[in-house]
Amino acid sequence: MAEPKDMWQCQTANCGYIYNPDKGDRKGKIPPGVKFEDLPEDWKCPVCGAGKHLFKRLA
Repeated sequence: MAEPKDMWQCQTANCGYIYNPDKGDRKGKIPPGVKFEDLPEDWKCPVCGAGKHLFKRLA
């Protein structure tokens, strides 16, 4: 199970999606095991479409 320090949360209003590297992002075709830091720079939140710069590490 991923540690909170490895999870990132979307900071846009009305979202709060948490990227968990253990799950990846099916919608974005990101397989499990990919760290947030290794996501492509053009990756977007699968819920609201926010860019990586609007995410904050959980811990």
